[in-house]
Amino acid sequence: MIIAAAAVLGIATGTAVGYGVQAGRAPTPLAALSQPGLGYPAKALPAGQVPDPLPASQDRQVRTDGDLRKLLIPRPKGWSDNKDALFVQDGWMGVENYALDFEDEGFMFTRLLEADIRRVAVAAWKKGEYRTADVLLVQYRSGVTAAAALHAEDQRAYMPDEEHGAGNEGDAIKGSLSGRYYVYKVQRKAGFMPLYRARAVFDRGDVMAEIDISDTEPISKKDIRTLAEQQLERL
Repeated sequence: MIIAAAAVLGIATGTAVGYGVQAGRAPTPLAALSQPGLGYPAKALPAGQVPDPLPASQDRQVRTDGDLRKLLIPRPKGWSDNKDALFVQDGWMGVENYALDFEDEGFMFTRLLEADIRRVAVAAWKKGEYRTADVLLVQYRSGVTAAAALHAEDQRAYMPDEEHGAGNEGDAIKGSLSGRYYVYKVQRKAGFMPLYRARAVFDRGDVMAEIDISDTEPISKKDIRTLAEQQLERL
């Protein structure tokens, strides 16, 4: 015990002596905050060597700042505009109408506003008697958080659930880091026609994209995958 107490006392004494030595020394001046030669580049490039700005086709910010509806994939051959889709107003959907697609509309509407949603472009098509397809581009304003990516992740999170989602993990969309497409299990209810559904969810930059197909006949993976890949390419 005497040896342990001496060791503790030695450490404490040494620390105190160290502070005492530092206190007796003259303060060391800090380096200047502004120093020459730290700027980059050191000299401006000659006019002939300045790189040209990116063309609009490669500058994603320029592309999405324009008419977002122009980035929607064109209507595929054999499809027609769905006149029954009353939520579409000249290619746009109001935020309040978009929130109605969720179980808790009030909560989702508030959350979208808090995430600084900007606008929603939409296309609605119909093929045959019962097949419909909706394509949505949900755009957020640039900010600290990657709102579009977070929104897409929230949507994918419940897709493996059989009650609220597709009941499977889905398949990766080629060219996307985390985007996936899903084919749901058929829903059957007495007195109703069977319901088949497929969905794709992905994001790029400040846009979250969602594609939804429904029909009374089976929907193949190729049907939803093709639309998803084409839409991702346009973004």
